[in-house]
Amino acid sequence: MVQVPPLPPCRLTLGVTGHREDNPLFAAHREAVAAALAEICDAIQSALDAQAEALGPMEPMRLYGMLADGTDQMVADMALARKWEVIAPLPFGRALYRAVASRAHDLDDVRALLEGRLPADPHVLARARMLDRSFDTVRLFEMAERDDDIGDALLAMLADPGSMTKAQGFAALSAERVALAARVMIEQADIVIAVWDGVNRSLVGGTGHTIAKVLEQHGVVICIHPSAPSDWRIMRSSEALISCPPAEDRMAALSRIIRSALRPGTDIMPPARTTGLQDEAWPLRSHPLSGGYRRIEAMFAGEGRPFRSLVQRYEPPEAVAAGSGARLLADIRALPRLGGGFADAVERSLLRRFAWADGISTHLSDAYRGGMVANFLLSSLAIAAGIAYQPLGAQKWPFAGIEFILLAAIILITWRGVRQRWHSRWFTTRRVAEYLRHAPILLALGVARPPGRWPQGIYTSWPEYYARAALRDVGLPTAPITRDYLRRAMTNLLGRHVVEQRDYHVEKARRLRHVHHSLDRMSETLFILAVMSVSTYLLIEIGAAAGLIAEELPHATSKLFTFLGVSFPTFGAAIAGIRYFGDFERFSAISRITAERLDGLDQRIGMLAADQEAMIDYAVVADLAHEMDSIVVSEIESWQAVFAGKQITVPV
Repeated sequence: MVQVPPLPPCRLTLGVTGHREDNPLFAAHREAVAAALAEICDAIQSALDAQAEALGPMEPMRLYGMLADGTDQMVADMALARKWEVIAPLPFGRALYRAVASRAHDLDDVRALLEGRLPADPHVLARARMLDRSFDTVRLFEMAERDDDIGDALLAMLADPGSMTKAQGFAALSAERVALAARVMIEQADIVIAVWDGVNRSLVGGTGHTIAKVLEQHGVVICIHPSAPSDWRIMRSSEALISCPPAEDRMAALSRIIRSALRPGTDIMPPARTTGLQDEAWPLRSHPLSGGYRRIEAMFAGEGRPFRSLVQRYEPPEAVAAGSGARLLADIRALPRLGGGFADAVERSLLRRFAWADGISTHLSDAYRGGMVANFLLSSLAIAAGIAYQPLGAQKWPFAGIEFILLAAIILITWRGVRQRWHSRWFTTRRVAEYLRHAPILLALGVARPPGRWPQGIYTSWPEYYARAALRDVGLPTAPITRDYLRRAMTNLLGRHVVEQRDYHVEKARRLRHVHHSLDRMSETLFILAVMSVSTYLLIEIGAAAGLIAEELPHATSKLFTFLGVSFPTFGAAIAGIRYFGDFERFSAISRITAERLDGLDQRIGMLAADQEAMIDYAVVADLAHEMDSIVVSEIESWQAVFAGKQITVPV
């Protein structure tokens, strides 16, 4: 019995950024800021609870924040008190972060913190212990690959407090790391809560800079000004940084934002019932009568054995861990110091859902595309059968009966295709499968597509919501991201996937290009045969009129040449229709462009992988992962643009 993967749990994710305790404005209004933050947290929870019936079962909210003192820590404490999950993308490894965030200014105290010893300063010790308690209650994603360099810069600055160069060097390094951690948070969060005085947004890694990045990604920010915390406002675009929008019903707006974040806005039915994946019957293998499209590829791709068996057996979700996903899971488990449950979560939340979506989509693709190929061929056979009685000198009614059966088959295929929504179901399930195919690699690197940057479906958007929810079910890995971790993930996960996908698209481009030209040649040949048959008959008529051949020959051959003159162009038109419907040349071009982009990405990865001394850092590898994601999404959008309007229909 095939196990149907459950729906991904519904979960709202928040991010937090804001001023620290040493900000004068924040310190002066600390209690009022805390009250406003509590009000916002309660309002978000209330808005979420109000939609529970429509949204279905929900997991506790998840908060992403860097645990800095002030705003971050304040909201993290509120989240934990409300039983929300907290994940901290740290700009450094745990030890270095403790040394930096404890605000130690004594060289010996910093050395002690870096080495895991207790500092002498009681205030520094208190802050370090507070951080340790936080570390024990949240999940940590530690971006630690540059800790040695940054730790040395910190020690050098403290050893020479009068050096402006060393102070600026450490400040630049730490700001860059904070900005990277903020980017991770932005990519994960539906809504970002911020405490900001509105003064500076050019400081890299600062609150204003982070807010600007959220808005650039079409995210949503709930912004609190520390001097007027009760007048918090919702920001949705970069223009809100310089222009104050008119007053609005904040609670109603918040409810709409939450609904949009968790529920497909273009679907007629609520999300718990739009996930057609749950309603699909699992096909153990492909149906022999629905393989027309694949047979066309087999016959015209120039690969030999055109009549080989094309029966496919679909890999059930529960078998993927020991089957096609075994190597990927082994590579994930081999990542150094990765939390033990991450690979299991990837298998359960992503690979099983991918296998389910992929099998369903492949089956629907065969039904839809095979149905259209069958319609084109059946229409030609119906015309040929309808006039075949003439050259055979037989009665018409048996051939009319055959023609009727063939036409009825076309109507039945079209009726079933429309009624069972082969086209739309294939479209949506294929989108889910392609989003999830490379998702484990993104998650292992802590990379995601920001909520505001996901593609929008033409008629339905539940596949994007389904995929996002599946990714969120896993969350960030619990691990220190060292250079060894990054190199292995880049080479064994990202690099291997890029090569496999590049090779797939190279072969696909070659195969489809060959199919296109072969179908072209066949339709042209049939057209030429039609011209030849008509020309031959005309020559026979001319010859008989000139007395060169028997006078009765034109009459004796007229029915045969009528049959040929109709059949050749009819079958030629059917082949041309299949070629048009399949759009083999355009799909070949899409795959060729995708392969070229993937090849360029592979060369970039190979350059870094070949240099064992290369100082790989998180920003570089994350950019490579984002590029792969961009290539995948572009290919999906191009594919949709080609097939979006090609509904199954009667071939007229």
